[in-house]
Amino acid sequence: MDILHLTYFIEVAKQGSFTRAAQALHVSQPSISKMVRNLENELGVILIDRSGRKTKLTDAGQALYEHGINIIASLNNAAADLDALIGCRKGQIRIGIPPMVETSFFAIAIGEFKKKYPDILIDLIEVGSKAIEKMVEEGQLEIGVVVLPVKNKANFSLFAFVKDPIQLIVHPEHRLAARDIAHITDLADESVVMYRKDFALHDHIIEKCREYGFMPRVLCESSQWDFMVEIVAAKLGVALLPKMVCAKLAGGVVKALPLAEEIRPWHLAVIWKKDTYLSYAAREWLNYTACLFGVDVRLK
Repeated sequence: MDILHLTYFIEVAKQGSFTRAAQALHVSQPSISKMVRNLENELGVILIDRSGRKTKLTDAGQALYEHGINIIASLNNAAADLDALIGCRKGQIRIGIPPMVETSFFAIAIGEFKKKYPDILIDLIEVGSKAIEKMVEEGQLEIGVVVLPVKNKANFSLFAFVKDPIQLIVHPEHRLAARDIAHITDLADESVVMYRKDFALHDHIIEKCREYGFMPRVLCESSQWDFMVEIVAAKLGVALLPKMVCAKLAGGVVKALPLAEEIRPWHLAVIWKKDTYLSYAAREWLNYTACLFGVDVRLK
């Protein structure tokens, strides 16, 4: 069924006249009559009773008119929704983000983006960096924030936006608290609050400890930096956090110490899968965050 034929038929039904319908649609009467006749031939039914002086709908014509009104309304709504999507006024983005990232500057970025695009829903999935990389690669997430380096770099487009050193946090009464700097080997005799295995920092810490000839004694694993701080504040162990997060901790609860032997920095990047469709909302988010961090991003 041709939408144009349906549109002409609906207008005839509304106007009750081929002549008035032709005037409303700015076409000739013979053209609109032919369109309606073609529609009747296609469907194999009579839609309009032409026997009287005034056109009337048949029972088949009335049924098609009622359905046709809904069809045309749905098409108009779809067109409006597409215009809104293309204009980035509405949509949804699924973004994977490590818990520590949301507590920093990213929360402000999300807030400012929501002010600009209140009808774009941001669905945040809080998991570790390695899990985010896998979910973006498998299409479960459109965009992810990860700790570099990514495992399958060739599969992603990305831009980096922050690089932050890792620091050791200890209780203010801990034996290391009086120092100005700590060493990796200081961890050999400590109970360490470790990140979960789906966090890139988990692997980075293990790699550095192995480099110095020992494996850390893991007290527990967590995905939440505030829980890690609570464990340290309770004198149960030590932990390693990005300097940016350490700077937000209340003074006197724990003490942060730089490390003489640097663990691979907390180097963050936004990633998305190469050669895949990105929604208009996702494209606008990438453009917005890239501009926020002063990065030039060219989306195809």
